[in-house]
Amino acid sequence: MKALTYIGRGRFEVTEKAKPVVVDPKDAVVRVTLSSICTSDLHIKHGSVPKAVAGITVGHEMVGVVEDVGSEVTKVKPGDRVAVNVETFCGECFFCRHGWVNNCSDPNGGWALGCRIDGGQTEFIRVPFADNGLTKIPDNVSDRQALFVGDILATGYWAAKISEISEEDTVLIIGAGPTGLCTLQCVRLYRPKRIIVCETDVARQEFVRRHYPGVNVVSPEDCMAKNKRLSDHGGADRVIEVAGTDDTFRMAYECARPNAIITIVALYDRPQMLPLPDMYGKNLTFKTGGVDGCDCDEIMRLISKGLIDTTPLITHTYQFAQIEEAYDLFENRRDNVIKVAINNV
Repeated sequence: MKALTYIGRGRFEVTEKAKPVVVDPKDAVVRVTLSSICTSDLHIKHGSVPKAVAGITVGHEMVGVVEDVGSEVTKVKPGDRVAVNVETFCGECFFCRHGWVNNCSDPNGGWALGCRIDGGQTEFIRVPFADNGLTKIPDNVSDRQALFVGDILATGYWAAKISEISEEDTVLIIGAGPTGLCTLQCVRLYRPKRIIVCETDVARQEFVRRHYPGVNVVSPEDCMAKNKRLSDHGGADRVIEVAGTDDTFRMAYECARPNAIITIVALYDRPQMLPLPDMYGKNLTFKTGGVDGCDCDEIMRLISKGLIDTTPLITHTYQFAQIEEAYDLFENRRDNVIKVAINNV
């Protein structure tokens, strides 16, 4: 089968690989019907993910049909349509028992698919711990609706969940890229008093205004002043940083009110510094790290009920034979591109 493979820093190539098979009783093999390109794939390509293993098939956002299962898999069966979780987790270790599945202590735990073991920008994928890593897709949910359940929607849901949002809060979301837009949808579930989205790209600003009326949209140069004016206590009660630049990291703590919660979702290319002397007395709480993707069943339920719809985020769709062209578009020609889907059907 053909697979998009990480060769080394700066190089992805389509290579031929053998179709995966069940090697552990908890495995499932899934025939990939739809996948998408994530910015994290670009981080791998650029050498910004030290754990990425050369030779692996990239891709960690996908849906498909179960082809085969191991003897201990009980949640899914061959023929089931499923969304694949970005994380693989055993469900039994100390971290999994606490819901911290990103830090699963199994050697294949955490973000493994498309990073340390073969991922889903191919025809078939082997999913370890399939009962934990696969979410059945209801009949009334399409592949396109379910595509982001296991990664960026799980990230947005997790970010909103740990931010402890109340109906009295002003929530500032920095970044309206794909993960930022998924985060916005999940923040809206909590019905905060107001939501502010800061985004530099004009096309994405207009996307937010068009699809999410009532959300305040600001540019970075206006964010500080408008955030202060719109907030009740001199700054946002909750800040969720999804953009991942030096400037947006600084903006996150500058725009937060005293005693606010700042949730860092972004993956940075280099270390960030906290100016603790300048922040002394502001009493901020920072929550950081990778998504704990253990709420996919609930996310799928919300999609099935019509409370979340991320299909407008898919702005371009390619066949797998065009995957290199799709990457070129996603990486280099970002005008009006939010998410690029790869169709295997």
